Amino acid sequence: MRLSIALITYNEAARLPACLASVDFADEVVVVDNGSTDGTVALAQSLGARVVQTPDWPGFGVQKNRAVDLCRGDWVFSIDADEQVTPELKAQILSVIAGPSSDCVAYTVNRSSSYCGRYMRHSGWYPDRVLRLFRRGQARFSEAAVHESLQAQGPVGRLEADLLHQSFADFETVLDKVNRYSTASAAALAERGKRGSVPKAVAHGLWAFFRTYVLKRGFLDGQLGLALAVSNAEGTYYRYMKLWLKQRA
Repeated sequence: MRLSIALITYNEAARLPACLASVDFADEVVVVDNGSTDGTVALAQSLGARVVQTPDWPGFGVQKNRAVDLCRGDWVFSIDADEQVTPELKAQILSVIAGPSSDCVAYTVNRSSSYCGRYMRHSGWYPDRVLRLFRRGQARFSEAAVHESLQAQGPVGRLEADLLHQSFADFETVLDKVNRYSTASAAALAERGKRGSVPKAVAHGLWAFFRTYVLKRGFLDGQLGLALAVSNAEGTYYRYMKLWLKQRA
């Protein structure tokens, strides 16, 4: 078996078909589901995936490692349900696994993310290089609850094609993610012994806006670039406010 797809899900029935259709060239698809109630499991199985359900939620990093551990291919590609492999990326992946011409054990790809229906080309969002393709046994995810990263145990190469990321379909999704991720990030900061305060929340929020809109040239993304910079600032502000309120409690 040459290539496995590793994927975690929770109520992803709406986005799963497009994701799995984009990786139909793989030898197997492994889905680890965390108690979906919208038919995700049956849908994934009907599309040919091998599904394992888990009753607990240990965080993104640990859950993704569970999916990786179930893979049997020589190579593993980790993907999220809101992502799709482009035809260009498919060709590059197949070229690597057919006979790698280097000693690289893993490869990064360009991730192109959308914000309220538009793929952002600046704002620090592109090219968002993420490690996704690796030899089985040569990479593991960090055990962070959010913002997990894949760590390779050897040389890393890069593929130049794009992985499409449908990150924020509408502004309701933006607000929901800002709330959920700021809560999880505040908990992670607390575990690391960080302290929060109102001035620190304001300062970090302002810096997040300046970094996104000015340093990362978000202004070149037009009005949505401004909206993205504001939502980044809000998420950072809420993270430190939640940390402070948690510590006060």
